[in-house]
Amino acid sequence: MKKIEENYQRITDDKRLFDIRFWQSQGDFAIFEAVAEMLNDYFLIRGENADESRLQRTIESFRKA
Repeated sequence: MKKIEENYQRITDDKRLFDIRFWQSQGDFAIFEAVAEMLNDYFLIRGENADESRLQRTIESFRKA
């Protein structure tokens, strides 16, 4: 079971400490997974192919031009 964290504040408050703390506690893999899910949703809403985003492709070579 996942742990649920809540924070209540005014929308106009510019304090993002809760968000920053939350995502830093999740770790790199969880952040990457959340981004991948958001990109899939974005592509599906726009009617584009969401099977393989640029973030999920493998890099064959990396070199300076």
